[in-house]
Amino acid sequence: MRTRYGCVSLAFLVVSAAFGQTVPPKQNNNEGGVETARSGSLPVKKVVLYKNGVGYFEHTGQVRGNQELGIQFTTAQLNDVLKSLTLVDLNGGRISAVRYNSVAPLSEQLKSLQIPLGEEVSSATFLTALRGTRVEVKSGATGAMGKVFSVETVEKETAKGGTVNATQLAIVTDTGELRLFEIGPGVSVRAAEREIHKDVDRYLNLMGSTRSKDVRRVTITASGPGERNVFVSYISEVPVWKSTYRIVLPKAPGKPFLQGWAIVDNTVGEDWKDVRLTLVSGTPQSFIQNISQPYYTRRPVVPLPESVMLTPQAHEATMEEGGKLMSPRAIVGGVAGRVPGGVAGGSMGGVIGGVIGAPPPKPTGAEEEPIENEVVETLSSEVAEAESKLVGDLFEYDLKEKITLLKNQSALVPIVQSPIEAEKVTLVTATGSADIEESPRRALWLRNTSGETLDGGTFNILEQDSFAGEGIMDMVHPGERRLLSYAADKAVHVARGDEGGARTTTRVTIVKGMMTIYREQRDVTTYTIRNADSAPRQVIVEHPIRSGWKLTGSAKPEESGATHYRFRVAVQPGKTEKLTIEEGRPEASRINVSGLSDAQVTTYAQEGTVRAPLDASLRKIIAKRSEVSDIEQQIKAKQLEREAIDRDQARLRENMKALRGSAEEKALLQRYTKQLDAQEDQLATLQKQTEDLKAKRAALQAGLDAMVMEIQIDERM
Repeated sequence: MRTRYGCVSLAFLVVSAAFGQTVPPKQNNNEGGVETARSGSLPVKKVVLYKNGVGYFEHTGQVRGNQELGIQFTTAQLNDVLKSLTLVDLNGGRISAVRYNSVAPLSEQLKSLQIPLGEEVSSATFLTALRGTRVEVKSGATGAMGKVFSVETVEKETAKGGTVNATQLAIVTDTGELRLFEIGPGVSVRAAEREIHKDVDRYLNLMGSTRSKDVRRVTITASGPGERNVFVSYISEVPVWKSTYRIVLPKAPGKPFLQGWAIVDNTVGEDWKDVRLTLVSGTPQSFIQNISQPYYTRRPVVPLPESVMLTPQAHEATMEEGGKLMSPRAIVGGVAGRVPGGVAGGSMGGVIGGVIGAPPPKPTGAEEEPIENEVVETLSSEVAEAESKLVGDLFEYDLKEKITLLKNQSALVPIVQSPIEAEKVTLVTATGSADIEESPRRALWLRNTSGETLDGGTFNILEQDSFAGEGIMDMVHPGERRLLSYAADKAVHVARGDEGGARTTTRVTIVKGMMTIYREQRDVTTYTIRNADSAPRQVIVEHPIRSGWKLTGSAKPEESGATHYRFRVAVQPGKTEKLTIEEGRPEASRINVSGLSDAQVTTYAQEGTVRAPLDASLRKIIAKRSEVSDIEQQIKAKQLEREAIDRDQARLRENMKALRGSAEEKALLQRYTKQLDAQEDQLATLQKQTEDLKAKRAALQAGLDAMVMEIQIDERM
């Protein structure tokens, strides 16, 4: 048998609707002999609530023949419904139509009025809007009929010599006379035209409609023969469901008990009767888009063409990005649960000390722990009313029984009932500075042995038949361990001392002329813990994890978080214990051996970075490098001499060009020639000396390089 679907884009999550109509008498349809019913009801059968403030609703029911189903929403709900509504008429039927009452925005409806009035109107703007229309103005015993000419604000002198602003109305009478009236309590203005009366009345009705109940009715038409099943689903905005837990601490050697509840609110305007409820801890993407309102795009204003032969061309368009949600994945399984009898979030007693494991043995004496043991035994025998399971990246609680929750009511729904492992400790958290973040706190070191994923929420601790404290916890996965602090511990006092700044060399290596010095900066932190109580304490010290630092001492953390190490310290009654944490931060510096200075080597020797044999080798390298440097200085000096001779020769040649051949000039020319010859001899000598120096430098540099490469050291301090 074929199933037909009528969809308006399937998205995610839950809504509210009002399917509450009674089924009227059947009517015979002469066309094809198919019975027609005007309306019917589809009760809510399934609700899935998510953590992002939306919910997914399913309605199912029967229809007969051609039948209309009416659903009422608010405008806000309708926006979600239109982008998620899914309709299925089973057993050969089909969804032939879906319609709803459309409401244009108020600003668009006001444009249809003859008088230009906006949403915010004063008496002056109202009179201005009446300009050009006939009015009757009465002021005491006088009055006049005419058309509104202007409305002005004028200054008026008071009896005490001051000024006030007054509204002045000007009308032109039928005889052409301009009459002025000051608007005040004794002045009345009446529109004399029937059309204006209608416009004013319509304006007031439109403004009044904005305060009326926001109801949008969706009508679904199902067509087909006989009785059929109809399925409707959609999403809508709903309150976020919340988690809250109770942890009952029995007397040792009893086992702690965890009781989890979900707070669910029904604000959708319809009763939930025998509904399957599923609670999903996750936030699928969802958004709000106002698609139920008519949308008006902005069009360009084109001036009149200069010639009737010209065709105007549009140069502007509105780019609106529409959006719709992806279809939600069907939630497998999931039946809702009814709040069972018994304890529903009340205060329960119990004590815990240390790690608590096996169930408590039954008392052997004549006297039993009265109510406390009964509560613990009752809790231990409870079975969880919800089943937790993963759904992709999310997880959900499927309540095992259906629930009934009337509209505008809330309920506590049980989701977890399980024994759990927990150890009572004192928690001390330190910051990166030399301070303790807070005073020591009582905490539970809890391991989730319930087999369920615990959604984040509030918790409170019940101990010694009374309330012991409360707190907030994040999501805890099965088998995960988590610290939950709930009260201050006034019996434990902690002081912190820091000894930092020490810096030691741990290793020196020289490979292929590159010296690497490995150092470690060391810090020592001491926590002094005093237990002033008569009972022992297991103190958990949270020491901050610093980037680049690592633990180097004998103290080992029991656990490491993302930001803190956690160290355990057992402190007996009236005793003081110390926790010493040693940390080191390694760092390395690289230096070219051939570039070391005498001062650097002296410093390294004094601080113990280099030992005597290496110190001697490095100083030989420095001496050899000094010889190379001396030769380089000599080469530079020879080069400067050559440059000076070159400049002088250039001067002489310029002078020789200016001589004309006289006796005196010939003598001067001979003199210049002798100087040039002498300088040429000098240049040749300098050239030879420079080449000799370069050869010597090359030999010294080769010796220096060989000395550097011969040093291969790996010393650990």
